[in-house]
Amino acid sequence: MIRTSFNDGWQVRPKVNPFAELSGTKVPFRPVTLPHDAMIERARAAPGGEVTMEGGAGAYFPGGAYEYRKTFAVAEEDRGKRILVEFEGVYRDATVFINGDYAGQRPYGYSHFRIDADRFLRFGEDNEIRVEARAHRDSRWYTGAGIYRDTWLLVGEPVRIAPGGLRVTTPDIDAERAVVEVATRVENDSIAIRTVDVVTEIRDADGNTVATDLSKITVLPGEPATVRQRLYVRSPSLWSPDAPTLYTTTVTLKDTDAETVTFGIRSLQLDPEHGLRINGGTVKLRGACVHHDNGVLGAATFARAEERRVQLLKDAGFNAIRMSHNPMSRPMLDACDRLGVLVVDEAFDVWTSGKSEFDYSLSFPEWWERDIEAMVAKDVNHPSVIMYSIGNEIPETGSAAGSAWGRKLAEKVRSLDSTRYVTNAVNGMLAVMSELGKLRAQSQQKAEQETGAGESEDKGINTLMADAGDMMNAISASGLVTERTAESFAVLDVAGMNYAEARYTLDKDLFPNRIILGTETFPTRIDGNWRLVEQHGHVIGDFTWTGWDYLGEVGIGRPQYLTPDAPRPAHTAPYPYLVAGCGDLDITGHRRPASYYREIVFGLRTEPYIAVRRPEHHGRTWAGTPWAWSDSIASWTWPDSEGKPVAVEVYGDADEVELLVNGRSLGRHPVGENHRFRTEFDTTYEPGELLAIAYRDGTETGRHTLRSATGPLELRAGADRQVITAKGGDLAYVTLTLTDPDGTLHTAADRPVRLEVTGAGALLGFGSADPASEERFDAPERRTYEGRALAVLRPTGPGKIHLTASAPECAPVDVVVTVE
Repeated sequence: MIRTSFNDGWQVRPKVNPFAELSGTKVPFRPVTLPHDAMIERARAAPGGEVTMEGGAGAYFPGGAYEYRKTFAVAEEDRGKRILVEFEGVYRDATVFINGDYAGQRPYGYSHFRIDADRFLRFGEDNEIRVEARAHRDSRWYTGAGIYRDTWLLVGEPVRIAPGGLRVTTPDIDAERAVVEVATRVENDSIAIRTVDVVTEIRDADGNTVATDLSKITVLPGEPATVRQRLYVRSPSLWSPDAPTLYTTTVTLKDTDAETVTFGIRSLQLDPEHGLRINGGTVKLRGACVHHDNGVLGAATFARAEERRVQLLKDAGFNAIRMSHNPMSRPMLDACDRLGVLVVDEAFDVWTSGKSEFDYSLSFPEWWERDIEAMVAKDVNHPSVIMYSIGNEIPETGSAAGSAWGRKLAEKVRSLDSTRYVTNAVNGMLAVMSELGKLRAQSQQKAEQETGAGESEDKGINTLMADAGDMMNAISASGLVTERTAESFAVLDVAGMNYAEARYTLDKDLFPNRIILGTETFPTRIDGNWRLVEQHGHVIGDFTWTGWDYLGEVGIGRPQYLTPDAPRPAHTAPYPYLVAGCGDLDITGHRRPASYYREIVFGLRTEPYIAVRRPEHHGRTWAGTPWAWSDSIASWTWPDSEGKPVAVEVYGDADEVELLVNGRSLGRHPVGENHRFRTEFDTTYEPGELLAIAYRDGTETGRHTLRSATGPLELRAGADRQVITAKGGDLAYVTLTLTDPDGTLHTAADRPVRLEVTGAGALLGFGSADPASEERFDAPERRTYEGRALAVLRPTGPGKIHLTASAPECAPVDVVVTVE
């Protein structure tokens, strides 16, 4: 079918009650270009204001219902053809009307779906499509709202390749040749039996034809048929994270239709001794969990935004992404294919047991099969996808009925795609939540036996643990969880475990055939977790929560300190907190200290790394959650702290590290694996240079330097690319920084920056990583945070985009981006 972008020419407004409109209430439509997040444009407020407020889970944005419409022409010559409208994602409870008639719906906000439009159309004249979407207390994180992913118009002949009907697999590979099986589903909506020639051609990355085949297929009216062709690629170039080589397959139905898909040639193997093998070599998954929002763009999904995220995550040392907790967008899958990043694609955060008042659990029993089918159909030709996750922290996994649901989902996935593995991200504590009282009583009884009744009052399960991570681990390793989750794990190829590393060694003996993936882990425990991954063949990787910071679940990773009014850490921050605060990279894509620490633990960085704790909190008692990294940044610019004490963290994989302040040594401290790859120095702040030198066997292995910003302040701006394209979801990212004349970032001189954008583009989003700002992402002015801000430009056509940035006490700067 001919596929044309359907993103232009839309209008949007908050949905209005038609009876209210009759009584005079008027809410005008305004023009938008898709993808579009209607929620990110709304004003946030503290709870107690607008009744539809989502609370901290939704970053204090309001929920609501939205209405989109578009007028489009359909030519008279298209009468008799099949015409579909394709939506890659509408959040949520999408209902579609064409020329006023109900045409279809999709409750799940992350599923790809199509609407059969031709029966509602008026040929030779204008038509109107209208889409309603709503979001209201239906998620544990920021979801956005509206038509936030791409849309397409598909037009085809009665005899055609079914949309999504081309599937490529590589079941047999060796150095001499790869067997490529191409299955093509052909539909016939005419009233006659049709026999057509099917020509299939495979091309390599340089466009050279490497295999062809010709076949025939006879298709009866109303009965789709599948033609299977077996082709051979000689001396194949294999796809892997280190060498993501891609091929294309084009299938042509002579005189009627053609489709092209991209694929990779690679093999997967799995066993408890070698773990996961790709093309015969063991691969440990250095994983990042990520939510679907794009920071300053909200939930709007642009191809360039997804590609940039994947590239920055890979640059930071990750080789795998777990999409949490919903199916990944098509543009992100494409980027993972091109860049060589492995994917665990996740279906659901809920099954039948809801986690929010109005979430997908209300639709799951009726819609789950169609949503699983949509996820697999989207993923099936992507070599980056190695595993499907059927759920995340599903409470039902601890029950017999829940295990039966898990088996049903896993078998559905296998019936659609037997070439990949199935997992489920199980949280043992949630799986036995209803029985925690019983477990606590057992713990209390044990404590009494060990210490005497008079000493055991405060030694139950909730107080014996040093933090929430210890508690989750202890419960997950309990006999109760072992028993209750045995069947739920048994239905899987890979046992996904959230915050349960205490089971890794335990299960090697209890379940010798069980293969484990740490599907969600605390960032503060990566050193111990990674040691377990490396030690055990049956543990195939670790996925941190999270690789990239996100909107919503506000403040779970924020710095906290004990006070008389706050004797324990809180898991939700008050308004105006905006982000979770637990990402290795912040919402603008800037790497935080935890990211460099992880890179060192992974063995990918030999240089040490310096992170300085904020001097104003020196001496206070830390009380962050297990998702919270230390309150530190890579800066030696603290203008109000001269002569005051300051703690300096140094990370390194070496025998020892030396720290020097302005050439004066503070001594050497042991570092490396036996010391959790980190050490600390206490000193007093004095401007100048902070230098860390790492040594192994007395020989320097690397150094890291921080310098204080001095002299006049400068505003700088730089685009990630000088040339972008006018179509295909391309964007330009412009980083704005405050520096001294030598280019040293000034992290303590934040001020508002104002932008003016002219020419062949528009300002799509503008923000910073400030975790608690009340500023908007769609405004032309934004205050920097720790010396940084990020602007995103969207092209409107060929030409040049001109951006001028200005800030108080700084000379204005210009950036020019060419659009081709």
